[in-house]
Amino acid sequence: MGDVELAEALRRQGISDTRVLEVIRELDRAAFVPESMRDVAGLDSPLPIGHGQTISQPFIVAFMTQALNLQPGERVLEIGTGSGYQTAVLARLGAEVYTMESLPELAGPARERLERMGFNGIHFRVGDGSAGWPEDAPFDAVLGTAAPERLPPALYQQLRPGGRLVLPVGPRHGSQELLRVIRPSRGEAPQVEKLLGVRFVPMTSTPPPGFVH
Repeated sequence: MGDVELAEALRRQGISDTRVLEVIRELDRAAFVPESMRDVAGLDSPLPIGHGQTISQPFIVAFMTQALNLQPGERVLEIGTGSGYQTAVLARLGAEVYTMESLPELAGPARERLERMGFNGIHFRVGDGSAGWPEDAPFDAVLGTAAPERLPPALYQQLRPGGRLVLPVGPRHGSQELLRVIRPSRGEAPQVEKLLGVRFVPMTSTPPPGFVH
């Protein structure tokens, strides 16, 4: 059972990518939250998934995914597997997903959940998201679901020319900005766009100095 009403609510809030809305409509968010939260899984709000982490508000999931403008067959690096809901959205769009989670307590169940639901071909790793996945770079897109205090240089460097990165950046306590960063094709400065004020759980490691927003 999918989330038809949730998808319609997101459309009314301005999500216009019909592919993203169709994926939201088909996925059952209740399958990605603790049993005690399933009655409210259809609400447009973040929910706790244990270990101090949350599953993002559906509007934010849809907004960030829409901002990536993923095409089928593109390779995307996701930082923060969580319960696997955003991972499933990316995979349903036809992307080849590489997903990283710093907490083994979340990574293991997320992998089991996604494989049980029939998602094949997703690459999983437990590790420091700010370091990215260098041996399989470059990626067409990078999406982060936890907020570093500044943009990790490794994630930008692992984008292909023309690649897109969507990531919340800001302090652990206080306002954060959802950024879209595009790596130009010819060595120019990165294109940085502020999309939305947000609040995400912090990325568990601190990126080294480098590309600082």
